Amino acid sequence: MLGFLIALLSGALMSVQGVFNTQVTKSSSIWVTSAFVQFTALLVCLAAWMITDRSSFGALTKVEPRYMLLGGAMGAFITITVIRSMDMLGPARAVLFIVVCQVLVAYLIELFGLWGVEKQAFEWRKVIGIAVSVIGLIIFKFK
Repeated sequence: MLGFLIALLSGALMSVQGVFNTQVTKSSSIWVTSAFVQFTALLVCLAAWMITDRSSFGALTKVEPRYMLLGGAMGAFITITVIRSMDMLGPARAVLFIVVCQVLVAYLIELFGLWGVEKQAFEWRKVIGIAVSVIGLIIFKFK
């Protein structure tokens, strides 16, 4: 239940953040906004680390495979693409496209056991769920 609530909070925060970042971009640029977003995220993470965790950053040198450390760089591109899509499509349509794509890619990652994720068996109900989401996207897209 807690995981469900955290996922709901994550979705809500992502939508609100996308709107905020898109508005900030109107007064600056996408690169300034993205840098500011990543910088403020760094400050929040460092503050939380100082208060709660205090484990060594040196542990990052033990991460294998090394390309797993690219998550932060992906975060910068996520920020940029969310800003652009919200600006071009509007918040609701952009988030709908983003979420449907997230579900599809996440299912493929599970299905093929990519990047260390435990491989899951193919299930028609999941494919049908994704198909229903795509149909909903198509319905939502057109007026």
